[in-house]
Amino acid sequence: MRGNAFGKPSTLRLAAACRERWTHIADLDFTAPFKVMQPFYPPSGAMEVMLLTASAGLMEGDRQEIELAVGPEAAMVFKSQAYEKIHRMPGGGQATRRTHITLESHGFLDYSPQPVIPFAQSAFENTLTVDLAPASRFILREVIACGRAARGEAFDYRYFHSHTQVRREGHLIYRDNIRFDPEAFDLAGIGLYEGYTHMGALTLFGIPVDKAALSAFRNQIEAADEIIGGATRLASGDVAIRLLGRRAQGLEVVMGEMVGAVDV
Repeated sequence: MRGNAFGKPSTLRLAAACRERWTHIADLDFTAPFKVMQPFYPPSGAMEVMLLTASAGLMEGDRQEIELAVGPEAAMVFKSQAYEKIHRMPGGGQATRRTHITLESHGFLDYSPQPVIPFAQSAFENTLTVDLAPASRFILREVIACGRAARGEAFDYRYFHSHTQVRREGHLIYRDNIRFDPEAFDLAGIGLYEGYTHMGALTLFGIPVDKAALSAFRNQIEAADEIIGGATRLASGDVAIRLLGRRAQGLEVVMGEMVGAVDV
């Protein structure tokens, strides 16, 4: 596999803590191309952190390792700077990212990176592991595009593999293991993208969602323009929502409205 220009992984380690009901960054360490903006403090009360990347996107051989830790009572919204571009990889290699998130008791994290766009001939391995403590709350938002459809690159990547595992008190409560391989599957067909170009996922852990709210989510999906999908309750009591659409922004708006309708 072709290595990146640095010859070593790019790393980000960030810890959020709460002091006198005020969330702050307690520890921060990163290497190129990562940077972190000064946190924002909107009226919601959760500290908003934006990850900046001083590069054009993920290149062949790139390896990234991210660790986020949210302490007791701390509340953080974690965002990225721009759409994630996974560039062509003509050497046959791949880019990899491993993310580990830890939430302590009564900690809150809204993890909402920008949508991902896999270019033609790209290959990406993504692993997300989350460890939840009792009474912690976690929101996961994801949008994956089919590629640069306007350039004729719909499902023209080599593969896109994303593996997510969430544990609460050490017990596995959620696993999502997707591997999109255009040569092996008709990704635009029935059971996958269904003729749409963007796939969105919103998963709510530890967020109160009663029967009426779950029904409202389904009604909202039915009423949305050019969006289909569904909402279901997991065996753990948490909620998973999957959406298909034709614009990343449309999916982001619907997911944002759903998050805004519940008590986080």
